Amino acid sequence: MEFISKEKIVELSNPGVVSRQLLNPENSSSERVTITEVHLEIGACQPRHTHDASEQIWYATKGTGKLLLADEQEKVFTAGDVVRFADKDVHGLLNDGNEKFVYVSVTAPPINFEYAYKDKR
Repeated sequence: MEFISKEKIVELSNPGVVSRQLLNPENSSSERVTITEVHLEIGACQPRHTHDASEQIWYATKGTGKLLLADEQEKVFTAGDVVRFADKDVHGLLNDGNEKFVYVSVTAPPINFEYAYKDKR
């Protein structure tokens, strides 16, 4: 059994985006997944990007936003929806709703997301 106290949860941030690193290689011995809780303020964006060797599953828990997909495609993503991105799938998110958007992400194999954020606390 492994218990991760809230004091060991690191927050990474960019303007308008906070990614809480719930379970990752830095606070867990798990070698299979990274789990994050991501908060986007109204108007905030995670630009389109890919992960070469990891898949991601996102579960929206609050708000409505727009998935930013390959070929400039977009799809509405709202609380209760789940989306899976395979390795190399283009994905991003824009909070174009009228409240904070929150989703939980599971990434396998794990990724240390510090490279994608400017601030860490």
